[in-house]
Amino acid sequence: MRLSNRNKTSVYSFINSLLIMLLLGGIGAYFLEEYKFNILGWESLLLIIMPLFIILLFYISGRQIFEYDSDGEALHFRNRNIIPFLQRPLSDEFPKYKLLKFEVIDLLIIKRLYITISSKNSGSTILKYEISYLTKKEVNDLKFSLHKVVKTNNEKKS
Repeated sequence: MRLSNRNKTSVYSFINSLLIMLLLGGIGAYFLEEYKFNILGWESLLLIIMPLFIILLFYISGRQIFEYDSDGEALHFRNRNIIPFLQRPLSDEFPKYKLLKFEVIDLLIIKRLYITISSKNSGSTILKYEISYLTKKEVNDLKFSLHKVVKTNNEKKS
């Protein structure tokens, strides 16, 4: 099964550009308010704080692009940001038989995927992926596919 939200890259880039323009407009409006009009008073700080808060929410939610491929004998996970220098992209590939378990954590606006794989050195390793920008259907499809792999692995062990 293949799962990717790479086709939404242009939407996320547009939202990112819009938020940056909103912040720059808020900074400009703040300086105009402070030095020219002086109507709002201390509330003029909200012209900078609100866009900054929204930008922080956008980036705290995690990497925007998630790709998953379970075709063949290996699992491929890729997780990257639309701005390449902001965070290092994650890319992992391992055989299906190494998958021990998985867990999806769903907080208010943050969704994370924790994958536990078997490792020669430490016994098991936990890999973390940010899936906040996947739709509910995509998350359910991902869970279904991973559950199928875990179930197959457990049957082979028995």
